[in-house]
Amino acid sequence: MAEASESNLIFRATDRHLGRKMCVTPSNSATQHLHYARIVLADGEKSVSFETGERETGLIVLNGEAQVQVAGQSHDLSRFDGIYIPRGASVRVSTNSRADIAEIAAPVTGEYPLQVMKQSEIAANPSLKFTTGAPTQQRHLNIILGKNVNAGRIMAGVTVSEPGNWTSWPPHEHTKMLEEMYIYFDMPEPAFALQLVYNDTQYPELVTAVRDGDAVLMPSGYHPNVSVPGHRICFLWAMAAHTEQADRQFGVVNVQPGFGAGGSGLEASRK
Repeated sequence: MAEASESNLIFRATDRHLGRKMCVTPSNSATQHLHYARIVLADGEKSVSFETGERETGLIVLNGEAQVQVAGQSHDLSRFDGIYIPRGASVRVSTNSRADIAEIAAPVTGEYPLQVMKQSEIAANPSLKFTTGAPTQQRHLNIILGKNVNAGRIMAGVTVSEPGNWTSWPPHEHTKMLEEMYIYFDMPEPAFALQLVYNDTQYPELVTAVRDGDAVLMPSGYHPNVSVPGHRICFLWAMAAHTEQADRQFGVVNVQPGFGAGGSGLEASRK
């Protein structure tokens, strides 16, 4: 893994293309396991095909509708639906209209089954979809690929803040178990947020403005962010466990000393 620096911690405008673009890999970033591609389908390119190879892969529809074909079966997905695809699979993704999809992957040695995650089922589970945080730090969590999915390394979901609020607050880290990435979406101009990544508040690895389409990596350290007044933060978070299966646990975090009096805010996910 390369030493963390701004050049390998933030990737701008990852949604500005048609088709499938591999945006983040361990070879161009500070990640050890996480891979991130963005699939944007519309007039001009309405389908893509690829192989998962050695990587388990999660597809999450950020906007629009898509059909995902794996092993001779087609699965219809809409906003905030997801699909877990095992290693060694051939995949075709298509749409009849438009689709914006995040592809999250990591190498695994285990074999895990194909699984479809429907937003209607996720929304009915209070440990997968819930609101947390006090005023100025309130946000809505939607865990799409979590304990509801049998997988080796990857987890993913969506966080949406109230306007002007902090998220990932209180500041927490999970460096020994998980690396993470935030992918910002549904934040039209002039909306933006400030993202921090630090192990030491005196010498942060990253403090930057983030906008729609940007991706920020958190290989280690605390990683709070805050939206500007009048606008919300909306991001897909994606994680990869360092130790396959054993470290794949959401909500197991270390809160920054001095900020933990009210808990982590993620307790509902552990129920």
